[in-house]
Parts: sequence; C-alpha cells; structure tokens
Amino acid sequence: MTLSDKAERMSGSAYLELLMNLTRREVKGRYSQSFFGVAWAIVQPLSAMVVFTIVFSRVANMPSDGVPYPIFAYAALVPWFFFSNSVASGTLSLITYRNIVTKTYFPREIVPLSQVCSRLIDFAAASVFYAGFMAYYRVPLGPWALMAPVFFGLLVLFTVGFTLATSSINVFYRDVNPVVQIALQLWLYLTPVAYPLSRISPRFRWIFMLNPLTAIAEGFRSSLVFGRAPDWRMVSISATLTITLFAAAFVMFKKMDKYFADVI
Repeated sequence: MTLSDKAERMSGSAYLELLMNLTRREVKGRYSQSFFGVAWAIVQPLSAMVVFTIVFSRVANMPSDGVPYPIFAYAALVPWFFFSNSVASGTLSLITYRNIVTKTYFPREIVPLSQVCSRLIDFAAASVFYAGFMAYYRVPLGPWALMAPVFFGLLVLFTVGFTLATSSINVFYRDVNPVVQIALQLWLYLTPVAYPLSRISPRFRWIFMLNPLTAIAEGFRSSLVFGRAPDWRMVSISATLTITLFAAAFVMFKKMDKYFADVI
C-alpha cells in the first residue's frame, strides 16, 4: 500500500501512523544505502567542531570560558545542526511529497513535521557521542543538567514553527528555498556556536538575544558543560519568541494549506 493509499483511509489516530511512516521513509532514504549509516549524523557536527577548533580556538584564540574548546563548540553544534538540517529538508517537503498532498486530504503539517522527527535520530546519535566526549574530558554532569530537556523542547518547538513557515511559503514562492539555504549559512555565525555570548559587546548583545537559538545554545552549555543556571532573562525572551513564532506559523500554515493542492 502506497503512502497516498494510506492517506485516503486515514482518520483520527491514523494520522500518527502516517507521521511515523513518513519519518521512517526519510530515515531509511537517508541511511539505507550509506556505508556509515547513522554515523553521518555524528560526522557533520564533529567535522564542524574540528574546523572551528582550528580556526577559532587555535588561530583566533577564541576563549571557551575555561573548558576545552571542542566540548564547548560541540555542545552548541548538535542543536544547531538539528535545526538547520530540519529546516533545509522541511522547506522542500511539501514539494517533495506533492503526490500525497495533491491526491487526498490529511493535515498537511504532518509532512514538514516528519522532516523534523526524522532528524531526532541524528540528534540522538550526536548526543550519545557527546556523552562519550564529556567522559573523555572528564566533565561531570551537575543538577542543572536537568534543564537540558527544557532547552531541547524549545529547540524542537522553534524548529517546527520555522519549518512550518518556510515550507508553506515555499509552495507559492519557490525561491524561498535558496533564500533559506543562504540564511542558514549566515545564521550559524549570528548564533553563539563558535564563540561565547560574553564575547559580544553589550551594545550589540540585545540583537543576539532576539535570536531564539542564542538562549538554546547557551542553555545547553550552561546546563551540560558548566553546570550552572542559565540566563533566565534570555531564556524567557527566547521562550516568548519561540511560542509566538510557533503559534503564528501554525495559524498561517492552516490558512494556506487549503491552496497547496492547486498550486503545487
């Protein structure tokens, strides 16, 4: 039975089955014929960490607030790549699955959501590697590590909201995708991934605080690497912006999805 056949027979809780099927299809398509399989989920942040360590730590002498720079950078690279990879594939998802979007009705948000869900495998694999990384550098977990799931929740919510927005707009304006790809490249350097937020001048720091990923990256570091409380003001700003974006993106998506089948 094809995905479109399954979609035609769905109702109620069966939508969850479609989400799971699309998620499995994405994961299998990404790794089924790959020699290294899910290990590629580790290679991407690991290679970026190596480059950042050479460029920012060795050449530019970027401080890492008293911890080894590799573990400092990797703590923010894992959530960053979860976000960027989800958005990159999610933006094109409605076009990619036009065969089921145009043939039957189902909640269209399932399609971009499946892209985000498929990246949870990558996040989990990279997180397991990071746990070994922390053991290697003998960085213990403190009680503030219990805050990590909170920042993960903010990360997922922001990623889903942003992906809903870009995927829906991309249906009507196909040049959204290249714009998103360029924006993601620039966004990485406007997020404190390779450097601590403390290195930003107080004069411009408020601009970085308007980036919800700033609090998320700094939050993962504070809870896992430094074992200290996060900047609650920054977290509250990030949470407010994230919830607002998610709500606005969801409403916009639902208003636009009735036209998807005609435009695609």
